[in-house]
Amino acid sequence: MTEFDDIRPYNDSEVPVVIARLLADPEFLNLLLSRKLPVLSKLPLLNFFARPFLRNSLSKLAAGVRTVEDFQSHMSTALVNVLERTTDDYSFTGLENLDANKAYLFMSNHRDIALDPAMINLALILEKLQTLRIAIGDNLLRKPYASDLMRVNRSFIVKRSVTGRRDKLEALKTLSRYIRYSIVEEKVSCWIAQAEGRAKNGRDRTETALLKMLALSKAEGQSFGAAIQDINLIPVSISYEYDPCAGDKARELHAAQQGLTYVKNEFEDLDSILKGLVEYKGRIQVNFGQPISAEYEIADQLAAEIDRQILSNYKLFPTNILAWQMQGDKDSAALAALKQRWPREDWLETEVRFKSHLAAIPSMHRQIVIDAYATPVDNQLSLQNKS
Repeated sequence: MTEFDDIRPYNDSEVPVVIARLLADPEFLNLLLSRKLPVLSKLPLLNFFARPFLRNSLSKLAAGVRTVEDFQSHMSTALVNVLERTTDDYSFTGLENLDANKAYLFMSNHRDIALDPAMINLALILEKLQTLRIAIGDNLLRKPYASDLMRVNRSFIVKRSVTGRRDKLEALKTLSRYIRYSIVEEKVSCWIAQAEGRAKNGRDRTETALLKMLALSKAEGQSFGAAIQDINLIPVSISYEYDPCAGDKARELHAAQQGLTYVKNEFEDLDSILKGLVEYKGRIQVNFGQPISAEYEIADQLAAEIDRQILSNYKLFPTNILAWQMQGDKDSAALAALKQRWPREDWLETEVRFKSHLAAIPSMHRQIVIDAYATPVDNQLSLQNKS
């Protein structure tokens, strides 16, 4: 057993066993059936008889899956098919900054549990570059089948549920060593979000604690800045015109505003993943920034540079601009300049569509959603004022 066995992704030799285990897991099959045919979840007997048919169908799909690459090939094909149905367009910029002979730590803003790293991975695949490993919190892996699904898709585990100061520190050190080992020794890139959890309010900011974690694995006598340079950190901005989970995020934020403790139901994270994948997202833009080349010796300074790149490279869609306008009391010249970024946009049609999107959200949560869409505009205007 190696140091990283309990957090690393599965390797090729483990894939057939993992696939077989998933196909034999009745709870996993029941979950798929309940999401595809909700009525079955209320009829246990029908559920029992339907499982063999689903297992047989999945077995045929998985027949050619023998390696991690096979699995990811299936997943990328499925992702492209989903994007064709649920987006108007998706595009990538900044890939020319990548060296095919290097591995990187891609650090992005975080809006969607599964789609954020999937979009970065898709960009690498389309560019014929090696796919990356994905950091995922163990809060999403409460069920064995969830852990199997994520780890066979090149995910590694961030142990957020660890309690006790000493155990937590050891878990962070192991995580730091694994990321460094993957990038420096194995030459395999990794993805991690700039902060724990999705930015539900649209406020994308890098946690300095995360950056300090990355340096826990530095060599003896090595500076913080040199340790970060070793892992080739690249900030990435991910922008969605429409957020399928906007209402759910607002509900959680509203509870916090009321001083209530929000408790997720058993399958809420999984439902968020499915909703983010299968519901309408409009246009998506993924912008890769510049590799961090300067040696920042203070985590706050490094966080400021990552934030600068992520916020300035964030694609402001018409929905962001309309939401900013809806907040009222806006400078007319600034608004005109923002709208000029989309000279061919039918603003009347876009406003009708966006208001329809907002109308589906409970009125008590609606302003939270508007503010979340508007925040990226404030972020960019603030950067412009500083510069």
